[in-house]
Amino acid sequence: MSTIFYFKQFSIDQANCAMKVNTDGVLLAALADFEGPTKILDVGTGTGLIALMLAQKYTSALIHAVEIDGNAAKTAEGNFSNSPFSNRIELFHSSIRDYFADTNELYDLIISNPPFFINSLSSQSPDKGLARHTNLSFFDILLTESIKHLNQSGHLCVILPLETAVRVKKMVSNSGILKIQKEILIHSFPESKPHRTIMVMGFESLATIQQELVIYQSQGVYSSNYSNLLKDYLTIF
Repeated sequence: MSTIFYFKQFSIDQANCAMKVNTDGVLLAALADFEGPTKILDVGTGTGLIALMLAQKYTSALIHAVEIDGNAAKTAEGNFSNSPFSNRIELFHSSIRDYFADTNELYDLIISNPPFFINSLSSQSPDKGLARHTNLSFFDILLTESIKHLNQSGHLCVILPLETAVRVKKMVSNSGILKIQKEILIHSFPESKPHRTIMVMGFESLATIQQELVIYQSQGVYSSNYSNLLKDYLTIF
């Protein structure tokens, strides 16, 4: 069985990554809609999916991708090297704490499809556990360091389950510095409750824009909004 996932302009080998290409990452990258960021940081890049999609979207952007897991970092580096965007993406095998401690870079966009499951039971697989489980300290570091490493007009963009989002929103509010500027609720079907939210944060105090996206029109049939959003990336459209 092939471990290669083919996109229209690049491909991803996910053989040694615990977390495979998934809808969350694809949606986060596709819905990251900003005015020409020239320097982007992808925190927890995994296979490199988000970095590669953003490199395709923002043709002048330089992208730094950070990954703590050794196998995933090696895989992502290979995916970057084999892509048409290899000269614009750099991989850093590091924890986010160490990465931020060693850099003075300022970014237009910091983006993350982060570990989701706070204080929950660890996965059977140690690699998968590292990829999927975290505690609030991850988000504390991400928020604190984003404040230091974002340009004044820059944005922090994450995708979260709703339960985790409630806790992260409280942390954002307590920081008093970053503001939630946009929230996109993701539904599987028109009648289903949202199961993910994409949060866009920045320094400017704005009325929070509320949006929604439905993935499936009906069982097995993608919505027109979803297919239009991903037609430049996925070979099925």
